[in-house]
Amino acid sequence: MGDHRQTALDPAVIDAVLFDLDGTLMDTDDQVVENLALRLQRLGWPWLYRSSRRLVMIAETPANGLMTVLDALGLDAPLLGLWRWLGSLRGAAKEPDYRLMEDAKAMLADLKQRYHLAIVTTRGREDAEAFLAQHGLCDIFDVIVTREDTWRLKPHPAPIRLAAERLGVPAEQCVMVGDTTVDVKSARRAGAKAVGVACGFGERGELERAQAYIVLDHVSDLSSVL
Repeated sequence: MGDHRQTALDPAVIDAVLFDLDGTLMDTDDQVVENLALRLQRLGWPWLYRSSRRLVMIAETPANGLMTVLDALGLDAPLLGLWRWLGSLRGAAKEPDYRLMEDAKAMLADLKQRYHLAIVTTRGREDAEAFLAQHGLCDIFDVIVTREDTWRLKPHPAPIRLAAERLGVPAEQCVMVGDTTVDVKSARRAGAKAVGVACGFGERGELERAQAYIVLDHVSDLSSVL
């Protein structure tokens, strides 16, 4: 593994910090897993029920790949619109209520004093902006990169490179913070430093094997290494 992953990052070579949303700043993972587990339990497949968290995480890379293909074909917006419409027919249309990771707001306010901050997410812009507005974070971030902004999604490096470009800083001077190996791979391929957080889907061991520079127990611990 190497001792370098247990040391603080060098602030002298960092200009910007980029954040994933789900499982990193947005506390959504447990809710997603609980919903999937309930559906699997109804099927009577206990082995799948016990593996629901792993199933959600494994699906992330192919799901991002599917969104890339749909985007290239110009079908992403129509299909997502259809999905929302079907949800409204089921009575699911309601104002979203996004949960913010505990102590994340104070951490962001601290880092904002020293770095450019950005969001890099595979969520749509509407969801990302709604989350930031709900928690009073709109003025914290200089740039928001969502699935609408690039042809390729994480683990491809394009979203991180675009965020760096819009911030006006080299990707090599950026830190990407995320909870899965998808975030780590995207960061490393872009030349950015990857910080893994174990408060979402990812587990410490797999984040370290993916060669995250450092792995933190929780995103709120970021202030202690920057």
